[in-house]
Amino acid sequence: MTKTYAVIGDPIDHSFSPALHNTAFLFLGLDCTYIAYRIPKGELEAGIEALKKIGISGFNVTIPHKVDMMKFLDDMDEECKMAGATNTVVNNDGKLKGYNTDVDGFLDPIIKRKIDCKDSDVLLIGAGGAARAIIVGFSKQKARKITIANRTRERADELIKFARNLGLESDYLNLEQAGENANKYKFVVNATSIGLKGIGCPISTENINIDTIVYDIVYTPVETPLIEQSKKQGASIIYGWEMLLAQAMKSFEIWTGRQAPYEAMKLTLLGRF
Repeated sequence: MTKTYAVIGDPIDHSFSPALHNTAFLFLGLDCTYIAYRIPKGELEAGIEALKKIGISGFNVTIPHKVDMMKFLDDMDEECKMAGATNTVVNNDGKLKGYNTDVDGFLDPIIKRKIDCKDSDVLLIGAGGAARAIIVGFSKQKARKITIANRTRERADELIKFARNLGLESDYLNLEQAGENANKYKFVVNATSIGLKGIGCPISTENINIDTIVYDIVYTPVETPLIEQSKKQGASIIYGWEMLLAQAMKSFEIWTGRQAPYEAMKLTLLGRF
């Protein structure tokens, strides 16, 4: 019997997940299919009930449901508990278990490059759901300090508290100050959607230099304005598509128990840009 998987969120039509997972199923000859299912904000409970009714085997969770989905889980993994957000769910006969593959997905390209995070200082731009997973990731890698740069102070303060609870030093800068102080950080990470469709840069890049590692989790376009401008400053670059691919592979492995086909998924992903 065909197993069905999905990604839920709103908007959802831009999602690369169906192409990624369907390629992987095809490549390994698995009788599975993956669909995009739009669930608007405020309709999550009804949406999940509908998915249970059709016997969904598992699903990914994207904006705006990563945090709210936690209320509907029967069980969750450690990363999920720490981040307070889920992006991968397994359905066992109506019992839902949540995972957060964003944490390891985020770290994967850093680990692949053998970059040492120990005692490093991080400038994190943005205070949404993805930012939490990134903070958990850096705390696992024993970073020293995370500075949150965000438009509004209120959201940032929640994350500062969150980071401190994980044993990290943490403070706040506004976006202008973040640009001015960017050279003081080993990592500059963009966890906002600024740069999507090639529009806008979250901070000024003129103080980014050869010692800075710039990681933009926005993946369309591949070369966001932040990446493009930081490259000119000589910074090392980590691309959003690398995190997207790594977290998708981890979801695939949780669902199927099989090793995800990296090359096939990578080619599919890069072919979409």
